[in-house]
Amino acid sequence: MEQRLKVLKAMSEVTGHMDMKQFAQTVGLTPSETIEQVQKLTKAGFVKKSGSGYGITDKGKNALKAITPVPTSKEFQFYNGIDQPTGLYAGNVKEFYDAVMKVDVASLEFHLYREDFENWIRTIVNDAEFADELARMKKSELKGENLRKEIAKAAEEHYSIEP
Repeated sequence: MEQRLKVLKAMSEVTGHMDMKQFAQTVGLTPSETIEQVQKLTKAGFVKKSGSGYGITDKGKNALKAITPVPTSKEFQFYNGIDQPTGLYAGNVKEFYDAVMKVDVASLEFHLYREDFENWIRTIVNDAEFADELARMKKSELKGENLRKEIAKAAEEHYSIEP
């Protein structure tokens, strides 16, 4: 997956036409390895054939968003309650997911029902769709491990995060 994300990231940064040899050099793979990764990305729905080249799909953009760092001052800090920091931080959505998987469920409940997750995802990560999903979870009044499972499942599906 790491090589595929590297190819996907490079595709998102290329602004003009580039032949496969140049693109392979950019991502640090051989042309045949690059073609193999592009084929895997296409099969998985991260990119699609577009004219004589390839374009990134929404699924691909979300996967990139998961690993894109937020400004250091905008990292998400997990708390169990007011003035009760957990020591866990998230500098991107993948780190957020990893923290969700290990933080005490009291922290998840604290942040979800205060709309902290929703606000961070909406304003800092800039993903209204996933923020709306978190808002729906809040309305369902999930608690404990069921809440953790639902947040994790939603992040896995939306950002193509592999558990």
